[in-house]
Amino acid sequence: MTLTVYNTLTRRQEPFKTVEPGKVKMYYCGVTVYDYCHLGHARACIVWDVVRRYLQFIGYEVRYVQNFTDVDDKILNRARQEHSSMESVAERFIKAYFEDMSRLGIKEADEYPRATHTMNGIQRLIHELENKGFAYPADGDVYYAVRQFAEYGKLSGRKLEDMQAGASDRVNIEDPEYQKKKDPFDFALWKAARPGEPAWESPWGAGRPGWHIECSAMVRDRLGETIDIHAGGADLIFPHHENEIAQSEAVTGKPLANYWLHNGMVKVDGEKMSKSLGNFTTIRDLLDRGVDPMALRLFVLMAQYRKPLDFTDDAIAAATNGWHTLKEGLLFGHQYAKQLNWGVGSGEWGVENTSLLPEFVERFKEAVNDDFNFPGGLAVIFELAKELRREGNIIVHEGKTDTPADELQKQWQTLVTLAEVLGLTAEFENATPANDGLSDAEIEDLIQQRQAARKARNFAEGDRIRNELQAKGITLIDSPEGTRWHRS
Repeated sequence: MTLTVYNTLTRRQEPFKTVEPGKVKMYYCGVTVYDYCHLGHARACIVWDVVRRYLQFIGYEVRYVQNFTDVDDKILNRARQEHSSMESVAERFIKAYFEDMSRLGIKEADEYPRATHTMNGIQRLIHELENKGFAYPADGDVYYAVRQFAEYGKLSGRKLEDMQAGASDRVNIEDPEYQKKKDPFDFALWKAARPGEPAWESPWGAGRPGWHIECSAMVRDRLGETIDIHAGGADLIFPHHENEIAQSEAVTGKPLANYWLHNGMVKVDGEKMSKSLGNFTTIRDLLDRGVDPMALRLFVLMAQYRKPLDFTDDAIAAATNGWHTLKEGLLFGHQYAKQLNWGVGSGEWGVENTSLLPEFVERFKEAVNDDFNFPGGLAVIFELAKELRREGNIIVHEGKTDTPADELQKQWQTLVTLAEVLGLTAEFENATPANDGLSDAEIEDLIQQRQAARKARNFAEGDRIRNELQAKGITLIDSPEGTRWHRS
């Protein structure tokens, strides 16, 4: 089964075919850096991170670009509140962004262009729009003439006449910006400088760019005139992505993107997330409260990416339990490799690996190829994890298993490889001397001391040693054949 994706532009699921065979140009509309990232950002960044990972897994060479909007009214307002500058606010929250994404296991994009670093490209695009009759200057501002672009509304499905009827009661004719426009639906490409605000010189006077033109210019500068995937949250479909199409395609006469992909929004206990409702949750607040980053990642991937996602305590608890199951499977090889007499390693993506179980790999691909159906892919992964957990319990309680060691190794390597496609990884932290302070030899020595104490009927000392090991994550299992141990 080949990969098919739901295209917001055509409103249907389509086979995925790239502009250049074997290569994907992908752009994700990133964050406006005026605050810490919240759960909505977490969902979007996880989803597009995994889309990129999966495309790489099935053999594509992906160039992934994600922008930062670092000049914006919200950033300027924050700077005023803090008696700071736009630059310092932006730098602080860009740094915070990378900290938060690192904790979530998000791979860095290939490039992070910023609006303030793209002024030449922005001005060039505005100049071309003006020359082609799609833009006009007005007292230092420059506006896009929406009605000049016949296909305006094709992404969102909105019609200007319907929007005009709905907006008639909300238009403020006293607004200076409204008075400058030739049409109420025209939007700013360039804004004249205001006192106390950063500004750049331009053919229309000092000023700064509008939000929409920034992304059009960054896509063109970094990836070219037509890209494969333009991604973002569903809240960006209108007006941001609609305006990007109008700007870019009016100049080039070519599609800006062949596939428009949008993730659904996040709610909290059924309500829209907002500071006024008191349910606004940042990524760092959530993780600092003890939620495992991998549990949060799993929570996001358990839902179809285009559907709304409701964040509740019960939902995150269920995801945490699911992560514990998956983690047990992922740690199986580290815990029992020595006992089973096999090495570790998960192979490399994009390379045929005889250590993987092809039936599970094919089932995983078949699921995810259906419009990035990550919940379907997770079902395959959990099947492997539960089987390995069962095998681990048998080994702990019986000291061995009847399943061939090489079969268990293939199961584990398949699990690790497929889980990593989704960015779900488990560090074997409890097994390292740096964490529990005990090597295998030291554990065996303590077990010998315990056995000597029990033989001498010093049961209190025997219990003390057992409790000491238990506190360090080492479980002892006594049997007629002797004492076995494993790290929990």
